[in-house]
Amino acid sequence: MTSVETSKETEDSGPGGYAAARLRLLTEKARSGPPRRAALARLTDDWLAALFAAAAPPRGTVLVAVGGYGRGELSPRSDLDLLLLHDGSADPAAVAALADRIWYPVWDLGLALDHSVRTSAEARRTAGEDLKVQLGLLDARPLAGDHALAAGLRTAVLADWRNQAPKRLPELDALCRERAERAGELQYLLEPDLKEARGGLRDATALRAVAASWVADAPREGLDQARRRLLDARDALHLATGRATDRLALQEQDAVAAELGLLDADTLLREVYEAARVVSYASDVTWREVGRVLRARSARPRLRGLLGRGGGKPPVQRTPLAEGVVEMDGEAVLALTAKPERDPVLPLRAAAAAAQSGLPVSLHAVRRLAAAAGPLPVPWPAEAREELVTLLGAGEATVPVWEALEAEGLITRMLPDWERVRCRPQRNPVHTWTVDRHLVETAVQASSLTRRVGRPDLLLVAALLHDIGKGWPGDHSVAGETIARDLAARIGFDRADVAVVATVVRHHLLLVETATRRDLDDPATVKSVADAVGTVGTLELLHALTEADALATGPAAWSSWRASLVADLVKRVAGVLAGEPAPEPEPAAPSAEQERLAIEALRTGEPALTLHTEHAEESDEPEPLGVELLIAVPDQPGVLPAAAGVLALHRLTVRAADLRAVELPPELGGAGTTVLLLSWRVAAEYGSLPQAARLRADLIRALDGSLDIPARLAEREAAYPRRRGLQAPPPRVTVAPAASRHATVIEVRAQDAPGLLHRIGRALEGAAVRVRSAHVSTLGANAVDAFYVTDVSGSPLAPEDASEVAMTLESALRA
Repeated sequence: MTSVETSKETEDSGPGGYAAARLRLLTEKARSGPPRRAALARLTDDWLAALFAAAAPPRGTVLVAVGGYGRGELSPRSDLDLLLLHDGSADPAAVAALADRIWYPVWDLGLALDHSVRTSAEARRTAGEDLKVQLGLLDARPLAGDHALAAGLRTAVLADWRNQAPKRLPELDALCRERAERAGELQYLLEPDLKEARGGLRDATALRAVAASWVADAPREGLDQARRRLLDARDALHLATGRATDRLALQEQDAVAAELGLLDADTLLREVYEAARVVSYASDVTWREVGRVLRARSARPRLRGLLGRGGGKPPVQRTPLAEGVVEMDGEAVLALTAKPERDPVLPLRAAAAAAQSGLPVSLHAVRRLAAAAGPLPVPWPAEAREELVTLLGAGEATVPVWEALEAEGLITRMLPDWERVRCRPQRNPVHTWTVDRHLVETAVQASSLTRRVGRPDLLLVAALLHDIGKGWPGDHSVAGETIARDLAARIGFDRADVAVVATVVRHHLLLVETATRRDLDDPATVKSVADAVGTVGTLELLHALTEADALATGPAAWSSWRASLVADLVKRVAGVLAGEPAPEPEPAAPSAEQERLAIEALRTGEPALTLHTEHAEESDEPEPLGVELLIAVPDQPGVLPAAAGVLALHRLTVRAADLRAVELPPELGGAGTTVLLLSWRVAAEYGSLPQAARLRADLIRALDGSLDIPARLAEREAAYPRRRGLQAPPPRVTVAPAASRHATVIEVRAQDAPGLLHRIGRALEGAAVRVRSAHVSTLGANAVDAFYVTDVSGSPLAPEDASEVAMTLESALRA
């Protein structure tokens, strides 16, 4: 609107002239968004200035717009926030009369008015007592009168705000948190409050206030656009309803979408959710930085006292978390030596390390990774697959880390199909979250159920993908099966695992729908489920996913009644799938390399080992994770805990392990002597691998008792305690019934940790059982181990003895 147009529309300073001009402006379809808000603010400015001038104001007075009006952001039904400021020299009656001649025309027009009359001293004093008043004054803008008086107040208020930042910013943070608790998170609500909910307009205003304090600044990329989108939605809501409302009710969403020229209400909600997500993420980052800066400021006097006047700055503490990732000042950051341009797995490794430590990923680190890290090869390398599983298995700590990656586009870069479900609303009131957040929440719930399944990695990935088909038309389970098959192959699972993930996604609703809608006493019902599931392993994955999915949906989706029905169905289906026990496979013959090591161990009477780093160039199987370590030891007590303890001392993570006893034939020099063969897949926790000679020397010392492994591990834990970032589910130890005719099978499912296998081995040795063979796998952050044990005579344990061993082992792991 030009100044000529404005002057013509405000020639009549009464309500009628302004109202007509205002109506014309709001009904212009060609002008919307920021231009209309700015034009409405200018029109209102001119009208109020004319009212002020017509009232013959005394000297030392000024009319000031504050809050949203002060920022020039007037929506069609916005309140007018006005302050009549005076210097105290005018007659109070004259100031009161001036106020009446401004306020009453506004009221006559039916506009909402938030008004006050104060001196500068009174305004500053009120701001010091009322945080909301102080926030409004930060955007003070003079409309008419003594502009210098208004400028002086604004300068003083800004100075007060900056001087009082250590006190006022925590108050503002608490105010934002209380409001979020009351109004919820905008990005997940079906009827969100565009102003009050977390991620809404008040949070955007709070970020401006933080920036004005000079303590910290919000990430600016996309923030202004997000604010504009929320303001545009509020404008359309005011016009569609004719009311001053900020709640986007379901019945208004189609009209609001039409006002904005959007396809439908879902498109509207998705745009609003995306904007709220930007504001929420910016708030998280900003308030974290505020806390860091204020803590640093409060620590400076103490540090100066400790260091003395001549002391310099204390060294920056950097604690290694993973290769290329360190903890610094409460955040996961990239190590100084990290080279993301040469390390495409680094984004996932950093995310997994952060989530497992309960740390946020620093904004700088995420942005550097987004800008510099190259794309992952397809299929992904094994390390990337394992890091994804580890990230998903971190429980609640997964959510903020995942959101940080998503905010910078890293998730959709790694999983392109994610874009179809990102910020997608779910119009079923049972659902608490958008589709994408529901998928992450399902993985969070599944992380506490990993002890119930033999393949926690497949459970976590299936949880992440189970509703991925909701971004496509038709039955989301059918569409999701195809997408999950493609994504699982992309992530690097082999054909068999891809098929399992696809089956679980296709049938993720099967158990709960069958249990609650069909007659379980009908044999045909149970058989149909068994035919769809195929195997007991897939059944247990579906059972765990069913519970995780329901718990992540909302409180109305799961109950003890539903749980009991599903458990009953699972028990019946498992019986059908079990059938006759399959014959136990014959043990595989040792390889040529294992035979060579076994002969050497027999000849020397000491451990023999090799460490291989090369892999086969062509294989249908996924790339193996870590390097291969082969150990042969003459049969003797304590081999498993000794070997596992040495690996833990050298900071080697055990990804997979296999222990078995073999008897070499006489022609190989064995004469029936038993040798223990241990095949390990290990990876350095960080840094480089140790030399094989050092491993062998320490293993010899551990076996002869000169190396006290428990004491060494305890010393290291005391010196460098590991950060406990999440509450992992407790370990679970069970006896697998009828799993073997020759031994008792003890299954252990626990959170992976340094020295875990050493502790298990010591507990089994203490229980006076022989470990005939062991099969160890680490899937993400979960250890899934099976130990075939016998009594001293080589026979399977009696049932009561097996139960006692399992309880003893579980107690040892919980300690």
